[in-house]
Amino acid sequence: MSSKRPAIFLSMAVLLSSLTACSNSPASKNLEQSLAADPLLQNNPTVFGQAKNKEISTTPTVQLPTDFPQEVPIYPNATLQEVKPANNSENSEPKTITRWQSSDPTNFITSFYRSQFQNQNWQILQQPKDDTEGIFEVKQNNLLLKVTIRPKSVTNVTPNQAQTTTELLIEYLANEIAINQPTINQPDLNQNSNPNSSEVAQPPNPQFIGPIIPNANVVQQPVIPKNTSEPQEFSDLNQAPAEWRKQIQDLATLGVLSIEPEQTQPNSNSRNNQFQPNKIITRREYARWLVAANNTMYANNPGKQIRLASGNDQPAFRDVLPKDPDFLTVQGLAEAGLIPSSLSGDTTAVLFRPDAPLTREQLLLWKVPLDTRQALPAANLEAVKQTWGFQDTEKIDPKALRAILADFQGAQQSNIRRVFGYTTLFQPKKAVTRAEAGAALSYFGIQSEGISATEALKLKV
Repeated sequence: MSSKRPAIFLSMAVLLSSLTACSNSPASKNLEQSLAADPLLQNNPTVFGQAKNKEISTTPTVQLPTDFPQEVPIYPNATLQEVKPANNSENSEPKTITRWQSSDPTNFITSFYRSQFQNQNWQILQQPKDDTEGIFEVKQNNLLLKVTIRPKSVTNVTPNQAQTTTELLIEYLANEIAINQPTINQPDLNQNSNPNSSEVAQPPNPQFIGPIIPNANVVQQPVIPKNTSEPQEFSDLNQAPAEWRKQIQDLATLGVLSIEPEQTQPNSNSRNNQFQPNKIITRREYARWLVAANNTMYANNPGKQIRLASGNDQPAFRDVLPKDPDFLTVQGLAEAGLIPSSLSGDTTAVLFRPDAPLTREQLLLWKVPLDTRQALPAANLEAVKQTWGFQDTEKIDPKALRAILADFQGAQQSNIRRVFGYTTLFQPKKAVTRAEAGAALSYFGIQSEGISATEALKLKV
């Protein structure tokens, strides 16, 4: 090796001298360029063998537009995906479309918006024929709103994920008058109205989590819930299943099933008090009936009654505030630990979703602790599958497993057997009807010990 070094050095010397001598020749220029450093490496220096750091995305999350009207109801379990202008003609006013996505089925969302638009006095120009999917076109003051609800297939489905989701398009057209209007109807102070309003500012962002700060210098006045002790009379109980009619009638006589009477015709003062047994019951209604049924049946046993909350309590849910007519009931259930909330250690349960449909698993989760009057047993999928034999046990929310397993102790008086009969499919996410809810609430307890609506009615007389 040492003998070759002089030859190597001699060759390099000849090469350098050649380059120096012919520095202006085309050949030397080409050779110089071939030996030059890569300009890309000069601009992006990296250590050999070390991977370049990946660029960190700073793209902001999708936010609601600043002009999004706060009076527009937003489905609680929906996530904002996109905001874009609508395709308008040159002469039309600008519209905005917000696209949302939810894992809930279309019937849940359709029922939610139907209830919201009716309760908030929107003028309904168009609505779906049923609760599956479709388009709502509504108007309120100077605000035009179009809500499109449709199922959407999921690509690259992961294990335990549904194959479809629900896409929700909210398209709104609001001029400056509509945008600048408050979210509530302000009283005219010149018409001897009370200037002290109990309204609370609502956050425009559905992803907001935290306390909602009331307007300054405003005193909250809770709305007293409707008295449910007065007997009710319904004209359509013949539409309920025959085996439940007597039970529902007894609950109505006890004053448990409070339902706001509906107008028989638009712009008419006449009202028809119907139970509508096949109508889907909301979480709000069921909470109200649950407390009323329990407290009425155990009227002579204060130790088994559910205490209503105080209007000064810190709300457990940010969508049920002291001004809500069902606040005292829902808050009372939360404080008793009968429904999941932050008070029971569930930090994810920040919304109660009062106008969402009640599901089968939720019916059991709230009701069974009032039947057993003891701590629910530990439960897993295999235990529920062995006792009930359900084919769809994997679809049950883990929170509800313990209640469903405990319901098995009720034997023939269990809620599942009394309401749903013999079944190998529990269908935990299926919405509950008013008739089914009434049948469940017509009896509290297990087979060896309990009380029915009929027995409570006899004691009351």
